[in-house]
Amino acid sequence: MTDKIKALRLKEPFGLDNIQVTEMDDPGQPGPGEVRVKIKASSLNFHDYGVAAGFIPTEDGRIPMSDGAGVVEAVGDGVEEFKVGDNVVSTFFPYWQSGPAPVGDFRNTPGDGIDGYAREVVVRPTQFFTHQPKNYSHAESATLTTAGLTAWRALVVDGGIKPGNTVLVLGSGGVSVFACQLAKSLGATVFATSSSNDKLEHYKRLGADHLINYKEDPEWGKTVRKLTNGRGVDHVIEVGGPGTLPQSINAVAIAGHIALIGVLTGSEGEVPTAKLMAKQARLQGLIVGSCDHQKDFVRALESNGVKPVIDKTFALEELADAFRYEESGKHFGKICVEL
Repeated sequence: MTDKIKALRLKEPFGLDNIQVTEMDDPGQPGPGEVRVKIKASSLNFHDYGVAAGFIPTEDGRIPMSDGAGVVEAVGDGVEEFKVGDNVVSTFFPYWQSGPAPVGDFRNTPGDGIDGYAREVVVRPTQFFTHQPKNYSHAESATLTTAGLTAWRALVVDGGIKPGNTVLVLGSGGVSVFACQLAKSLGATVFATSSSNDKLEHYKRLGADHLINYKEDPEWGKTVRKLTNGRGVDHVIEVGGPGTLPQSINAVAIAGHIALIGVLTGSEGEVPTAKLMAKQARLQGLIVGSCDHQKDFVRALESNGVKPVIDKTFALEELADAFRYEESGKHFGKICVEL
């Protein structure tokens, strides 16, 4: 009789009430080029929430969660980069090793097009993982796959951030909070927006230089321009989408960079194209990053000492409650689940 492991599955008609705790066969030993990993933690992203809640389509029985961190239990023939006992973290696009993005969908993304990490053990080809930063816990490492790497790519890979640059982060989700921390570690000045003064206090403690409550100040783009003496900011971490983009275009400097990441306010809307043209700013869409980006990011975290902000941690079986907490918008930074 084969051993069983615990896993969560999304069952039709989907929605948070249809996340089922199930058992599945243990995946056994790794084949050539594969590793067996005991999963210790995952973290929640808006994308995972969309899949679990049923507004991003997936297959009946899908195992959710794109982020997975854990320990290598066995390695297959020919595996050189990992050994038993190594702490590893999953990659969002396992088949995007390096170079410009070859993918524009989620067909090979764990927790969406293929089964994810809401389970105790996986056996996967080596490109599904990189090493964790040396001084990180599993929960901290689990925040890197999606949110952390997105912030890194926006600022460092696409943005080419330099000391003395100015960065605007919107809201207080995982990407924005990580972007604030990375920007400060790289010598930038940070402007942060939130609808909550409590969360702005959190941002202040992380070193954000200018705090704006966007509920009290709906013309926050103009406010950012004033605070920069009319210049605007070099980088905008645009996680909102169509509802916030017009103000982000107001806020960005001439020849600046808007990293278009999010769809929190919807998937399409009006864009002041003439203003964007006059600003000669770059509007760069992105979805996470490559395996090589992740390796560079891990090296940076080992030297800069940045640790992710984890708001709250749930047990794996409490995943639906964790998503409900995410849905409430009360969190600052990341929400994790631990196995």
